[in-house]
Amino acid sequence: MRVFVTGATGFIGSAIVEELINAGHQVLGLARSDAGARSLIAAGAQVHRGDLEDLESLRSGASMSDGVIHTAFNHDFSKYVANCEADRRAIEALGDALAGSGRPLLVTSGTGTMGMLTPGRLGTENDASSPTFPRSASEEAADAVAGRGVRASVVRLPPSVHDRSKQGLVTQMIDLAREKGISAYVGDGLNRWPAVHRLDAARLFKLALEKGSAGARYHGVAEEGVPLRDIADAIGRRFNVPVVSKTPEEAAGHFGWLAFFLGVDCPASSVQTQEELGWRPTQPGLIPDLDRGADRSK
Repeated sequence: MRVFVTGATGFIGSAIVEELINAGHQVLGLARSDAGARSLIAAGAQVHRGDLEDLESLRSGASMSDGVIHTAFNHDFSKYVANCEADRRAIEALGDALAGSGRPLLVTSGTGTMGMLTPGRLGTENDASSPTFPRSASEEAADAVAGRGVRASVVRLPPSVHDRSKQGLVTQMIDLAREKGISAYVGDGLNRWPAVHRLDAARLFKLALEKGSAGARYHGVAEEGVPLRDIADAIGRRFNVPVVSKTPEEAAGHFGWLAFFLGVDCPASSVQTQEELGWRPTQPGLIPDLDRGADRSK
């Protein structure tokens, strides 16, 4: 297949590009800069210039391809709601080019979009996204596109997609620990985040592209729930800083915008995804990656 990949030069997208090329697919990668274009060429992909705000560039890239994997997203949390609506428009534009073709479109979302489930219950692929969470706009757009003759499905990723160099939202915890000299968590720290290695996530995107069903939700979850206290402990060990608890009242002052996410208990399962697609995570877990992390002192 010839696959159009948005976010192709990003942390997750670059791993997807490599996975697709190694599986014999051709990749057309979206690039907004000369540096991004050069990195795609070096990876063996073709370059399509454009960005998320240039909807015509998205339509033209999709129209030239047998399928689309959409991973690009603006992670500026100061305008998170606006960025989620921009993602809705991007997905609609991709759908315009694929309408009536039955070609696959994979949309990226997060396990957190399922909202507040019954305490202690694992979120599953059957749980709908909550309209109270802005990122649900991406899933709503995917469903709308699926109704227009596109094999659109959603891959939900956890708060921590990781390797030794980066760990998703956990990277923000690391930056705060280094800045403030303490590694903190909220309350008793028993709330949990799911996690997945970026290479396992990339393989899931490939499988969902090749075998996924229209309207399906797939969970890129290797570890169902890593306690935040364990994450804070690992950060403390790695950077030799004290590990402390912050009360919910203290959390906002210490963590800023990250405080909300650090207080959420959001374990999730990928049993259905593994059964349907034959996906089996094999890479190291989050805590081992933190313990063996690359030097971030430079």
